[in-house]
Parts: sequence; structure tokens; C-alpha cells
Amino acid sequence: MGETLVTTTIDGHEARVPVDTTVLEAARSIGVHIPTLCYHPALAPYGACRLCLAEIRRGNRSRIVTSCTFHLREDGLEVLTHSDRVLRNRRIVVELLLARCPGVRLLQELGEELGVRQPRFAARKPEENCILCGLCVRVCEELIGESAISFVGRGPGREVATPFLEPSEACIGCGACAFVCPTHAIDVQDVLQLRKLDKWNASLPRRQCVRCGQYFAPQAELDKLADKLELIKTWLEVCPDCRREIAASDWIVGLKATPSPFQRGK
Repeated sequence: MGETLVTTTIDGHEARVPVDTTVLEAARSIGVHIPTLCYHPALAPYGACRLCLAEIRRGNRSRIVTSCTFHLREDGLEVLTHSDRVLRNRRIVVELLLARCPGVRLLQELGEELGVRQPRFAARKPEENCILCGLCVRVCEELIGESAISFVGRGPGREVATPFLEPSEACIGCGACAFVCPTHAIDVQDVLQLRKLDKWNASLPRRQCVRCGQYFAPQAELDKLADKLELIKTWLEVCPDCRREIAASDWIVGLKATPSPFQRGK
């Protein structure tokens, strides 16, 4: 039995998608762009940035929703991603974000797209570059399985930090938080035998490759990978470059040991 589909119209284009698909996923499936800052396909929908707003219409009734959290469960809904009402709300969101992080280039570009020339709100900390999207917190908890960082405080003083602003024992130095950060607010540096994440006051020793002597990944990260993926620990004792060399060498040896289809008939 096939999956149940629903039909909706997004900016005048029909979309047939599986029931419970979000508006954002449906829009992307037909090439309609909706801007996002807190969305990542590998993480649960969050709806924090409010940039992905869309207008949902059914008959004479309409409402504004976050497209990453609104699920399509019935036919006949009309979705508008760039209506006057949506754009007005989206501009306000960008203005507020620019007031928090005026120097972030990504926000400046979004402001230019939406016609926000001069934000009406003054910046409290012009050097701030964290927009509180929560991607770093969520990837650490949902994918890595740790909770090294979390939201701290309320209102204008809200921030992402480690418990009591001390180095977190849960941090394995994987850098996933920096990878998903849309504003590059998290810096990861590999300095000789250490991996440093200054934003979290973290400094973790890196493993030395048993083959070439190069330092590569934090030991805590390798231990986590070994447990999570059931990898052979000896395979994690060599750096990625050496792994590639070993794999290529094994492939060549295997290729030589196996006759090609052109040789088998001889």
C-alpha cells in the first residue's frame, strides 16, 4: 500500500507530497526558496529564527506559521511564502537580528534582499555574532549525544555557554557546533597536539597517528566514534590521510589478486 499524499499550492505551484511533510520541505521539493537560519535537515524542526514564515490560506481564513514546523495533513491549503504580510514580518525579524548582530554578513545580505537599509533598533553589542539559532546546542544533543553547551539566561542576556562558563567534561572537541553555525561564531583551532574551542573554554589533546606521527583528532572524539559506530579502534589510531593510503593500497592489492574479466577467459 502506497503512502498517503496531500496536494497543496505553494506560490501558485502545485505540490503533491507525503502527508505530514512540512511546508518548508514541500516548498524545497518544487524549487521554492524559503530563507532559514535555524533549520538543518539532520535535526528536528525548531522554529526559533522565525525567518521561514509563510502564510497559510484556506478559504477566507489565513494565518502566519513557521514553515519548518507546520505539517501538511490535508488537501487544498494555499501557501504564500512571499506575500506582503510574510515579507513585513520577515523584515522585522531581520531588523531584530541585525540589532543583535550588526556585523554578520549573512544578516546584512538578508537585509539587502528584504529592503532593510537601516535597522531601527540600536545594537547593544556591535561585536556579537551569535544569533541564538540553537543549531550548535541541538547538534550536540541530538546527533553527538552530548550536552556540552546550552542556553543560559533570559531576554537580552540570553547566550549559549557551557555549564557555569567552565570547560565542559561532555565536550569531545568534534567541532559539529562550528560546522552547523550559520554565522561562523564558533572557531575551532588545531594547534600542535591540542584542539581549541575558545568560545567554550575547551582545549582537548589530539591523537597522534601511529603511522606518520601527525596529530589529527581529539582522543575523546575518537572514543565516541568507536562506541557510536562500532568501529575497529585500531582503525582510529591512524590519521585520515594514512587511512586513505592504506585503503588505496589494499584496493590495489585486491585488484591484482583478482583477475580482470578480460583475463578470466585465458
